[in-house]
Amino acid sequence: MRPSRIRANFGKLQICSVAFMAFSHGSNDGQKTMGVMTLILFLSGGIKEFKVPLWVIFLSAGTMALATAFGGWKIVKTIGLKMTKLTPIHGFAAEISSAATITVASHFGIPLSTTHTIGTAIMGVGAHRRFSAVRWGVAGNVVLAWILTFPVCGLISYFVKTLIKTFLR
Repeated sequence: MRPSRIRANFGKLQICSVAFMAFSHGSNDGQKTMGVMTLILFLSGGIKEFKVPLWVIFLSAGTMALATAFGGWKIVKTIGLKMTKLTPIHGFAAEISSAATITVASHFGIPLSTTHTIGTAIMGVGAHRRFSAVRWGVAGNVVLAWILTFPVCGLISYFVKTLIKTFLR
C-alpha cells in the first residue's frame, strides 16, 4: 500500500485504539480512585458496609475526565509529541499494546500506571523504527519523574500529617 493510504487507514483505526485505551485507563485507574474513596468513607463511618456507592463511581469518573481534559495535555504533549515522532500506525500500535496490557492487569486486579504503560509503549515503537528516533533525554526525564514520584509523595504526606498533628494539638 502507498504510505498515504496506510496513514489514512491507521488514522481511522486509531479512533478504536484510543477508545480502547480510554476504556482500559478508566477500568484500572478508576478502580483505584473508587477504592481509596470508599475506604475513607468506610473507616470514617460514612458508610456501614464496604460497598462502592453510586455517587462515588460518578465522582471518580468525572474527576478523571476533568483531570485528563485539563491537566493531561502536558503529559500527552510530552509523551506523545516530544519523546518520538508518531505516525498513525505507531500510535495505533502503542495504544493497542498499552490498552491490552492495562485490560489484562485490570482483569487480574493488578494496579499499574497507565502513563508508564503508554509511555514505554511509545518508547518501544519509536525504538523499533530506529533507536535514535527516541529522544532519550526526554525519555530519561520522564523515567526520572516516575522514579521520584513515590518518595516525593511520601515526603509530602509526611509533612502534611505533621502539620495536621501540630495544629490539632
